[in-house]
Amino acid sequence: MTDITNYKNILTDLIKLYRDRVDFLAIRLETSEGTNIMLRGDKIETLSEGISKGGQVRACYKGGWGFAAFNELSTLSQRVEEAIIAARLVGEDETLLAPVEPVEITCQLPFTGTDPRLVPLAQKKALCDHYNNILRQVSDKITTTSVRYGDSTQKILLATSDDVLIEQSWADLEMRFSATARNGETVQTGRETTGSRRGYEDLTQWEQQVEEAAKRAVNALILPPVKGNNYTVVIDPVLTGLFVHEAFGHLSEADMLYENPDLLEVMSMGRRFGPDNLQIFDGAAPQGHRGSYFYDDEGVAATTTQLIENGVLVGRLHSRETAGKLEEKPTGNARCLNYHYPPIVRMTNTWIERGKTPVEDLFVDIKEGVYAKNWLGGMTNGEMFTFSAGEAWMIRDGKISEPVRDVTLSGNVFKTLANIEAIGDDFYWDESGGCGKGGQSGLPVGCGGPSLRIKEVMVGGEATE
Repeated sequence: MTDITNYKNILTDLIKLYRDRVDFLAIRLETSEGTNIMLRGDKIETLSEGISKGGQVRACYKGGWGFAAFNELSTLSQRVEEAIIAARLVGEDETLLAPVEPVEITCQLPFTGTDPRLVPLAQKKALCDHYNNILRQVSDKITTTSVRYGDSTQKILLATSDDVLIEQSWADLEMRFSATARNGETVQTGRETTGSRRGYEDLTQWEQQVEEAAKRAVNALILPPVKGNNYTVVIDPVLTGLFVHEAFGHLSEADMLYENPDLLEVMSMGRRFGPDNLQIFDGAAPQGHRGSYFYDDEGVAATTTQLIENGVLVGRLHSRETAGKLEEKPTGNARCLNYHYPPIVRMTNTWIERGKTPVEDLFVDIKEGVYAKNWLGGMTNGEMFTFSAGEAWMIRDGKISEPVRDVTLSGNVFKTLANIEAIGDDFYWDESGGCGKGGQSGLPVGCGGPSLRIKEVMVGGEATE
């Protein structure tokens, strides 16, 4: 496979040749190697290894963007021409890009374990079989199981007309497990997901979690469904991470804001959204997580951005264009899934900071409430969210009581943030995230947080009178 490192001089020369025809020019080359395995029941649906190479050119002229993606590196000059022509056709305003520091660097996210490219396909398949057998052997009520394994090792070479020349590489791994149990008309599913950018070994010690996922599905068959109502809820760190990513993180992405004046007004700096002890961050700078890297896909150095400080909105996530249009600093959040797509504003690692309330104290004085852990799924629509808990219990008189099933949590994100009553002193990083936006699904992200106590959350169906 062509080593794109050898293209540094070619990219630099092309940038010099064409930079005067546009306001901004970026060329990004990429090579990737990956494995995909999908088992469903006793069938192998996917078993593949692949290698790909390609690139993209982005050009901006008078605020108009041209984009060209390609597989043949020999056509690079033609693709640059195409992107420039497209940009000059549509540009009719002003190019506003926040400045970036010139840089020339080679960097690789460090491994603490084994590079997945060094692990034979048969060994990866055996790992999937091992976990699939665990799922299937839990109970004869298990009707469907699935195990998915994926790894991808990418090397990226980025050159821009702002004197940026970056070579960056990393590996990303992920496994997803699912077991569905059935008893008559009742169907329940248990799921577990994990991922890593540190090494293959991070996926090899999940027997207990995989077994527990199947057991959750079986055990939930005989549980009573929760009675729909507004409750005070306590959620565990996994649900907190999902909540801060899905419900709040997407609203912090500035491309959603400058295109929507009403939402920009709602997300105005200095507005209070939560209690004084609420701190929310996003950033790729913390090392070792799924959303970590050194530079984003526009050559901006990774940062840590505080979004909410002491309950007040103080930051948002930017590309160079959104930062330029809103007259703010870029945050290093312009990311693309691969060379087929242009970079857009995306989260990296998003978290709520640890609080000071002992976890056991979160339950005190709750006469009737719900304790929810893990997640099955979720969706957001603007300010509104709905999440399904993986397992849940009623809280009665300050104590965790009987387990219940079919627990969904829904509400308005701003009201929910304002209704946070206490923040636990625990914390957990969930590395299972694959985020979707703008047709780019499966982008690795991390999310985390502590347990939270939140009042007046809609649980289950309609609220009872």
